[in-house]
Amino acid sequence: MKKVLFVLTSHDTLGNTDKKTGFWVEEFASPYYYLADNNIDITLASPKGGQPPIDPNSELPDFQTPATERFNKDTTLQEKLANTHTLGSVKESDYDAIFYPGGHGPLWDLAEDKDSIRLIEDFYNNSKPVAAVCHAPAVLKHAKSNNEPLVKGKKVTGFSNTEENAVQLTEVVPFLVENMLQENGGEYSKSEDWHPYAVEDGYLITGQNPASSELVAEFLLNKLETKN
Repeated sequence: MKKVLFVLTSHDTLGNTDKKTGFWVEEFASPYYYLADNNIDITLASPKGGQPPIDPNSELPDFQTPATERFNKDTTLQEKLANTHTLGSVKESDYDAIFYPGGHGPLWDLAEDKDSIRLIEDFYNNSKPVAAVCHAPAVLKHAKSNNEPLVKGKKVTGFSNTEENAVQLTEVVPFLVENMLQENGGEYSKSEDWHPYAVEDGYLITGQNPASSELVAEFLLNKLETKN
């Protein structure tokens, strides 16, 4: 059985506002169930361990999907989520791939987290898939391969500037995912705002927005199934 490490944010504060953030439920639940239903064993981790914060906006009625509704009734997964491992306690050699759900939280903690950066580099440099969706490609900010930014020359996507502007957080976030990927030499592309779009380049898989979460999981599963 293939094993995938899911890494979630531990950050719950939306910049200097009085609003809360965290991970986006759809971007966790949809890939989780897609992979688990296809016989993938999933371990959950976060920088601080324990319960990662859920972005309260992702629990609003407008953002519910079959996957989030399944999660809301799934006490077993909720219990698993409440007891994530600490990032410092997990290692690449125990898993076949690493996956990062989005939400705004990763912009603050996972983008700068040394354990997360180490894991990304270890997975990638050992020819294991690294996947991230929506804001989660932010985790690639400091990751390197051959002393160059890991995304340099790679086809990538992530939450677009126009989508960030649409949710009125351009001035709140510490950096814009689209800009960062381009500044690091990534070949950024996108689809229409809020439409499913994912890009695969070697062992790097990225998705643009919440609608892209299951598509990223599909790409990841295919990569795992075709890899020796």
